[in-house]
Amino acid sequence: PKFTQLIVEGYPKHLTQVKQFKGNPHSHNPSSRLTHDTVEHVRYRILQHFNTTPDKYSVIFTSGCTAALKLVAESFPWRPPTATEPASQFCYLTDNHTSVVGIRGVTSALGVVSLPVSPKEIEARARDVAQSECSSCQTPHLFCYPAQSNFSGRKYSLGYVRGIQARKLYPACDSQGRWFVLLDAASFASCSPLDLQEHPADFVPLSFYKMFGFPTGLGALLVRNDTAALLRKAYFGGGTAAAYLAGENYYVPTPNMANRFEDGTVSFLDVIALNHSFDALHKLTGGMDKVQLHTFGLARYTYMLLSSLCHGNGQPVAQIYSDSEFENPSMQGAILNFNLTDCHGQIVGYSQVDKLASLFNIHVRTGCFCNTGACQLFLGTTNQDVKSNLQAGHVCGDDVDLVDGRPTGSVRVSFGYMSTFQDCQNFLNFVVECFVEKPVEVDQVKLDRLKSNTSSKGSSPCLLTMLTNGKPKHIDNGEHAATEPVVNEYGGKAITKEAKSLGKAQYLTNIYIYPIKSCAAFEVTDWPVCPLGLLHDRGWMVVNGNGVCLNQKREPRLCLIHPQIYLPSNTLLLQASGMDTISVPLENYNEPHQSHGVCQSKLCGDRVQTVDCGDEAASWLSEFLGQPCRLIRQSPDFIRNMKKGHEKGVSSTALSLVNEAQYLMINHASVDLLQRHITSRQESSDHQPLDIYELVSRFRANLVISGLEPFEEDDWSHLIIGNTHFQVAGRCGRCQMIGVDQNTGAKTKEPLLSLSAYRKGKVTFGVYLVHQSLDGSNATLSVGTPVMSQWSG
Repeated sequence: PKFTQLIVEGYPKHLTQVKQFKGNPHSHNPSSRLTHDTVEHVRYRILQHFNTTPDKYSVIFTSGCTAALKLVAESFPWRPPTATEPASQFCYLTDNHTSVVGIRGVTSALGVVSLPVSPKEIEARARDVAQSECSSCQTPHLFCYPAQSNFSGRKYSLGYVRGIQARKLYPACDSQGRWFVLLDAASFASCSPLDLQEHPADFVPLSFYKMFGFPTGLGALLVRNDTAALLRKAYFGGGTAAAYLAGENYYVPTPNMANRFEDGTVSFLDVIALNHSFDALHKLTGGMDKVQLHTFGLARYTYMLLSSLCHGNGQPVAQIYSDSEFENPSMQGAILNFNLTDCHGQIVGYSQVDKLASLFNIHVRTGCFCNTGACQLFLGTTNQDVKSNLQAGHVCGDDVDLVDGRPTGSVRVSFGYMSTFQDCQNFLNFVVECFVEKPVEVDQVKLDRLKSNTSSKGSSPCLLTMLTNGKPKHIDNGEHAATEPVVNEYGGKAITKEAKSLGKAQYLTNIYIYPIKSCAAFEVTDWPVCPLGLLHDRGWMVVNGNGVCLNQKREPRLCLIHPQIYLPSNTLLLQASGMDTISVPLENYNEPHQSHGVCQSKLCGDRVQTVDCGDEAASWLSEFLGQPCRLIRQSPDFIRNMKKGHEKGVSSTALSLVNEAQYLMINHASVDLLQRHITSRQESSDHQPLDIYELVSRFRANLVISGLEPFEEDDWSHLIIGNTHFQVAGRCGRCQMIGVDQNTGAKTKEPLLSLSAYRKGKVTFGVYLVHQSLDGSNATLSVGTPVMSQWSG
């Protein structure tokens, strides 16, 4: 992000120059020629960066690395089997990005053999090819591998390029024909030098935003000119033809390699921005060799400390996924991939790590990183596990981090040339504060061994002393203190369901509605229930100038807007400090204003149809929030059905603009226990403890009950409040939004930190409810009503 800012801020200095680059490079007027010449100069700079020349390689600009790979997939001269020659083979390392493996989608329909190759097979199955085997077979085959794994940071030998081309390595040594190599350099090129003169891969896809952070949406495919003549292209777009006829199937491609494959006009302003990107890179770093040493040093430093950290009982804090111990920058990149474990050796889900990291302004990547092969290898996940996880509801990119206690992905920390040692220390302190059972201990034997493999032996003691309060304790390898079995997830004595609530009363103590999503609560003592939940709860939401829904994570000052509903006058009042109160009609469909247009919005992945509430409300919100905003409400004719809870047998239920379910309920006993835990954690600090009312407000529940035992609601399946029957639809996963002070809008780390620590990484609080039956059309909920619960099972 810092570098992106540098590039963007650099534009005013070149504004006059940029204005000249507005001519389409396919024309011949002065501005177009200047654009064309500048784009060609950038091509030369790219080749120079990789130590090659236009005589050897061509640069084809694409929309990204994936588009470059797709171009190879669609233009490589694949051959089906014939009577005299075998079919082409598409071979790929299993540790490859999805976009590489996806080439299989093109080749499978062409009779081409797809062969996944494990990393250990390349050299283990290598053999010298006899001259008699070097026949005249010209069948083209393609082998794809990454210069650096985007999962673990492992660097694969660049010598594989010539080894495959010469048929000295597996799988090329086992198959006749001509072998070509695609070297995926997207991850590698961001922090490492690549010499294409020494390692002349046939195809090299690149992503410039991975190298520089800017511009996005721009990549390139570097193609060896000796290989280029083999490529076949079916579609032809503007700028790619030497000549063609509209009335006859006649087309002759342009002889220039880049022009032939760049359909239409390239994004020339983004291409020109690469000039400034290369300038900044060399000015700030002095070259890729220095970038490699700097970033590897940061990764190694973090690896040494993280792999040596232990809980108070001696259990390791992290399970690191790496093929090396970060001894050599030629074998390991600036990537650290891991899962954290608790003091009992259980994996902490990556989504919980991600949520807490955001409180510390640390942005990590989680999941499988579009590399299923490496993810399976390191996590020990079988093919059947992947299929079973899908059936259990886990898909790529979601936050389902554990299935049956086993991880579905991991956490990745990546370093760039703008990263510093302070960043490493901040990350390690975050891990210690949030996930290490105190006192912090260190596996000193392992740390000393790791330090002996590097010359920078003096870099870690300062942080070690800080992490362990000056008392790092020696832990013998393999000797961990015995731990007591977990009786229950709250750290207390096991309590039977009967002992928790049998024969004892529970009551509804508070009712809150939130008329405008993410704005302040409106507390009532009794309130009507409608088919969508509490009447007018989350009936409205605020969107920014781009139509994107605002919440307190994006705009915490929303909590300072206090909506109030007056049913007798059919009005919604908007109030905020320093602003005049305005009113909005609750129902305005019979007399639609010209500005009350129907529009489409996105909410929690759902498309919702909404109605704009007019210019007065928009102006009021825009003035208070300091950005263009509008107030919209769900259209009365639109039905949005609930998705969560189907695995619990919850039937499809209509929703308002809520995130997950019709109601959110919390237990006062759970709030009390959490407050005591927060207070005990803050006794040694200057932080003012959260009072009960403020803590309740952080969880933004609709219903608060006087439960008897903390977190007993987690095990309920049904409950009855008065005459209204509810079904529990699942637990409510929490994020950094509960850190927003509902009185000031300030962002804090509590209660998310304490909740995660107390619940052993399970950051849930409260349960979702849907009503099953309503007591007639005038059903209401009232404070003081008895609550009856039923346990799951």
